[in-house]
Amino acid sequence: MSALTRSRSVPTNVPNDLNIEYYVQRARGGAGLITSEGTLICQQGTEWQNAPGIWNQDQIDGWKRITDAVHAEGGLIFSQLWHLGRVSHPDAPEQKASGMPVYAPSAIAARGGQFKFLPGQPGYVTPIAVDDPQILIDMYKQAGINAKEAGFDGVELHCAGGHLVHQFLDSTSNKRTDAYGGSIENRARFGLEILKELVSIWGSKRVAIRLGPTGGYNDMGMPLQESIDTYRYFISQADVLDLGYICLLRYVLAMDPTFDGKLRSTKHDVVKTYRPCIKKSPFFLNSGLTPEEANQLIAAKDIDAAVFGTLWIGHPDLPKRIEHGVPLDAKLDQTTFYGWGPQISYEQQKKGYTDYPAALL
Repeated sequence: MSALTRSRSVPTNVPNDLNIEYYVQRARGGAGLITSEGTLICQQGTEWQNAPGIWNQDQIDGWKRITDAVHAEGGLIFSQLWHLGRVSHPDAPEQKASGMPVYAPSAIAARGGQFKFLPGQPGYVTPIAVDDPQILIDMYKQAGINAKEAGFDGVELHCAGGHLVHQFLDSTSNKRTDAYGGSIENRARFGLEILKELVSIWGSKRVAIRLGPTGGYNDMGMPLQESIDTYRYFISQADVLDLGYICLLRYVLAMDPTFDGKLRSTKHDVVKTYRPCIKKSPFFLNSGLTPEEANQLIAAKDIDAAVFGTLWIGHPDLPKRIEHGVPLDAKLDQTTFYGWGPQISYEQQKKGYTDYPAALL
């Protein structure tokens, strides 16, 4: 089960009883490995209202209740470590409370953006280029320590979706002239140094990474050959660490915005392009997979495991349905995907979250 932002940790970014119910349903439904929703590593660097964090003790304790409950069902759960970088907003409540600016590798605003919880129609703003990236690396390290205290089985570094680690890797958002910008090796340095810090805490097989080589979302995406060269280098270097897994996202049209009349992404086949770079770490694939396609890819040894996302929203017993041929027929209400904020009651927050029925439990 891939990371799925659900924004139900109301009202203070602390995991709650409803979050426990959601994860337990899916652990009970047969999830082989759950990756938590994106979990914010610090108060600075947020966008989504009511997404959970892991920067303070209340959050650690809240996650410990979830990990204990998942383990009681025989499940495994990794924490996806997340920082939004330039796609945060200085007027977002948690960002303001942090007393820190919106940081990114370079002072370049992403195009687009929509912050429905702020007055008017604000879009992305020009961030502050972080002077010393080590301060951000240290935040990821502390989040890795906190995740261990919270009882997770490992951590996944989020390096996709146009968020902070992705921003360092992509030359369109990283124009630095120091050791963290310019060449492919320098742009890869930030993410690789975070991975090494996490491995020092967890050991290699308890650390993983999620990558989106096709770009597009949040105004990302290099020219095709530069994208391929960049990701081949980064993936090869990450693989040397013998990670728990390397998860790649396939191209999905819905995640590809249009600017100046053109799609933003660099569409290409991530399996054929990057599979040869992965020699030690298990290779996971995500985005738009059907169970039938996943079986074919695994049988052909093109991938080691299939990762499903949206299918898990409406089918808390997804693997059991696949195993027994039960139709995947949930009618998803996308207006409920990301919650509504703290003004909505506990019962209302269940809608589209914990009220999808399990067929085989």
